[in-house]
Amino acid sequence: MTTDRVEEKVRETLHAVALDGVRAPGDLAQQVVRRRSRRRFSQAAGAAVAVAAIAAGAMLGPWGSGAGEQGRPVRPAASPQGWHPWQSSVAGVSERGCLADGSALYCSGSQYDVVKVDANTGERLWSVKVNGGGDGIDHPFAVRDGVVYAYRNHTAKHQPNGDYAGGTDVMAVDAATGRRLWSVEMPQDDRTGQAAMLIDGAVWANTPSVRTMSALDVRTGETKWSHTWAKGEVCQRAVLSGVPYLLCSQDSEEVHDTDLLRLDPATGKAHKVTTLPGRQQLLGTSNDRMVLAGATDTKGDDFQLTSVSGSGTRTSLPDQLKGHIATWAVAGDRLIAVSWKGQASAYSLTTGKTVWTGQVGVTMPGKDSMASLASPVVSTRQATVYFFSPAGDLSGLDLRTGKQVWHAHIDTGKPQPGGLSDRPQLLLYQDVLIARNGSKIFSLLPPTGH
Repeated sequence: MTTDRVEEKVRETLHAVALDGVRAPGDLAQQVVRRRSRRRFSQAAGAAVAVAAIAAGAMLGPWGSGAGEQGRPVRPAASPQGWHPWQSSVAGVSERGCLADGSALYCSGSQYDVVKVDANTGERLWSVKVNGGGDGIDHPFAVRDGVVYAYRNHTAKHQPNGDYAGGTDVMAVDAATGRRLWSVEMPQDDRTGQAAMLIDGAVWANTPSVRTMSALDVRTGETKWSHTWAKGEVCQRAVLSGVPYLLCSQDSEEVHDTDLLRLDPATGKAHKVTTLPGRQQLLGTSNDRMVLAGATDTKGDDFQLTSVSGSGTRTSLPDQLKGHIATWAVAGDRLIAVSWKGQASAYSLTTGKTVWTGQVGVTMPGKDSMASLASPVVSTRQATVYFFSPAGDLSGLDLRTGKQVWHAHIDTGKPQPGGLSDRPQLLLYQDVLIARNGSKIFSLLPPTGH
């Protein structure tokens, strides 16, 4: 796979959630050390999260190191009150992806920036039309206290040559009515996983400049505080338990160490937590940890996976993931990874040890194709990790042993122009699975018995 091909795939898989999430191309080590796009870092910084395909909905409860969970009881699958199986295929509603929150789905498509869907019935409740074009692959990134947070084109105007360059706003929408509450312009069209996120008491967004993150008042969008890093630095962003963190290193071809900074969520005051060796790429977060891939040289032939707590405590993870991962996700104490050959593995973020390996049980897309496997999602209630392929294959593996306990197939139709239907998404609504591919959404209840 060429470098250009990899970068194109990264761009097209951003925000295929589930904090959105998360997919990784086969040459992860090259991405860790590549500096080609560093001078547009605000667009590239969120790529690690999206590349890792970590969905916020997948980050459920904690799991131990193995012994205790073997005897953990699994409750029978139960449908939520009022739910029944449903499917939808309305064009323009969900091609950009969905976010699950309780009994609601918040989706985006070519015609709508936000559509609220009843997760029990599939009924559309309200919608916010796009401002100009709606062909991106972003979708609402958070819901809290009755407010949906999403992206919107700053203007619907086109350039004289017909091209669209409208800029991006982060916006707040009333979850009950769909009424837009406020919007704030961002410095560029960055809608990656690190462009905006929730912290304690605010929306932490990349505005008003490329090298600045600001805390926006959740009621008004007004700036409460801002933090700007120095020229010549690049900073990735993460949130642990409502607290914002920065991972900053020098923007150069040479490899430099990475500083981990903690920002006070109320004031923005920065405190240096620790310095990490080499260049670190943020892959995702779970509970109080960040999962990082680090490189200490420019060759990109080797990297080290590490989990780091907000206090700076580090745990080394196995290096078997090197360069051959199609997708992965973080759930509690587990890093779930799938190789391009279809082998799924679970690793403990506490001990760094391999818990199990087994066949993923779905048809894998080609490594050099634009198609991607959906981000795995974990049901701690069912002790199952679920997978979904663009071919419509569904599989469930026992989270404790890796044994396949369920499989199914749904008709996702023929691939659509632009490849939007080649980037499927999998979400959880209690015990219910919601599988989305392009404009098609399926809601089903997997059986249990393991």
